[in-house]
Amino acid sequence: MALVGSDSILGTFGVLGEPVALVHAVVLVPGLALQIEAARLRALAQQSVEFRDGLTRHSQALFVQAQQSVGCNASHTVEARLARWLLRVRDLSGRDRFKLTQELMAEMIGVRRNSVSFVAHALQEANVIRFSRGHIEIVNVAELNKATCECYRAVKLQYQRLRFSD
Repeated sequence: MALVGSDSILGTFGVLGEPVALVHAVVLVPGLALQIEAARLRALAQQSVEFRDGLTRHSQALFVQAQQSVGCNASHTVEARLARWLLRVRDLSGRDRFKLTQELMAEMIGVRRNSVSFVAHALQEANVIRFSRGHIEIVNVAELNKATCECYRAVKLQYQRLRFSD
């Protein structure tokens, strides 16, 4: 699974290759989204090598993120995974406060809700986050960064490198 934000595009594999939907999108945090017909996007990609290359790099960045998430979910602590996921949501939304349930967070990092509840309580006690009834707020980004694993920084660096390379 990969998280995307307002700087992202979904469905690039269908535009660059076979015209089939390979993704399922779920909106986690409210924000602005634009839509374009696949045929129009495909035509733009055929007209511009630079645009097509950008779509390819973006697809690679999302693929790298999904691969890293799978490895992270298999290898790292619930605290590190939750911290990684919250920081990524923060990066993509530009917000510190989200309307997210512990059930959803648990699903996103591949654990049971009670595991997220336990870790979230510990992070709240340490004044890193604040949460109540479907709302979560990051109150200390620096400490949340300390709680995450190397996967957060690896994905962020790879994403920037692939998205903005020449």
